[in-house]
Amino acid sequence: MIEIKTIQDSRGKKSFLSLPWQIYTGDPYWVPPFLPDVEFLLNTHKNPFYEHAKIELFLAYKDRKPVGRIAAIIDKNYNDYHQEKTGWFGFFETINNSETVKALLDAVRNWLAKQGMKIMRGPVNPSTNETCGLLVEGFDDPPTFMMAYNPPYYQILLEEYGLEKVKDLLAYEMPLPFAYKPLKRLEKIAIRINNRYPHLTVRNINMKYLNEELARIKEVYNSAWAPNWGFVPMTDKEIDIMANRLKPLVVPELVWLAEWKDHPIAFLFFIPDYFQVLKHLKNGRLFPLGWLKFLIYRRRINRIRAITLGVKKEFHHTGVIPLLLYEAGKALTQFPYTRLEFSWILEDNLPVIRLTEFTPSKLTKRYRIYETKI
Repeated sequence: MIEIKTIQDSRGKKSFLSLPWQIYTGDPYWVPPFLPDVEFLLNTHKNPFYEHAKIELFLAYKDRKPVGRIAAIIDKNYNDYHQEKTGWFGFFETINNSETVKALLDAVRNWLAKQGMKIMRGPVNPSTNETCGLLVEGFDDPPTFMMAYNPPYYQILLEEYGLEKVKDLLAYEMPLPFAYKPLKRLEKIAIRINNRYPHLTVRNINMKYLNEELARIKEVYNSAWAPNWGFVPMTDKEIDIMANRLKPLVVPELVWLAEWKDHPIAFLFFIPDYFQVLKHLKNGRLFPLGWLKFLIYRRRINRIRAITLGVKKEFHHTGVIPLLLYEAGKALTQFPYTRLEFSWILEDNLPVIRLTEFTPSKLTKRYRIYETKI
């Protein structure tokens, strides 16, 4: 028999955080999470997300042992923006047992119903601005930084429960360095764009003036992504916190801002695959020996992720995206990375998917967001 308990104390929180080590024992592709970051994502006092959202954590027990976990999440900003009454589930992990999954999802569904929600959707951890989606294709390769990973049986169990696909998120990968022919094609396009639009420039961000750069990135982000499915604007506090979390990991030569007469109109952000480092931190923390491992394995990272690419709608016609990709292609010839993943891309974002035709990339992973009516 499965017993569901609401997390109410530090002991329960510890069990919630440590459960993945039980689920993924022996899985060669699983990357242990960085526990301080997961703790922050769940911290309702420190994470500014909870200034407009709330969360409830549940653990499933069998024979007094934890065998599954899940979070119920309501984001007021999302519902206000989309005029919906949608609740989410996230931080989902479970043994291969349909009774456990039913008990966990029923707990979320009942909690959301009491809050007046009409739709249950997920998984997100805890929103679409963080790690989200269930891996349904591409189990033969480790995930890249801030992308999800799970056993194949999760899909079967969720669909047996009655959850249905609402949207797929795609990951494309290409070998590096950029192949000569695609880069030459982009170079010719870039020359035409520069000749046609002399006021359009592309540059790397300046870490010395990070606050000013952040203001420019915020402007682009909350404008460029506004039409996208699942989008919810990030608050100033959320973007500032995200920047602080990522600042030690950013390679400024791999982040680009496009400007029109000094006004920001687009940006492109590549980040090394730090999951290749985290997989060596067995306990998910930097202490006592984690820092040493981090410094050693950071130098061995061979994959990079294109994490964001956005353009203000009114500047789509300028050809700024191929210009950004050309600058990225040139820069990546100076780094030792051998693989580049573009992720994630909405399955119906055809303009961005077509951009992959400029590169020798192929679809390698598919992530799914599910939903059901409450």
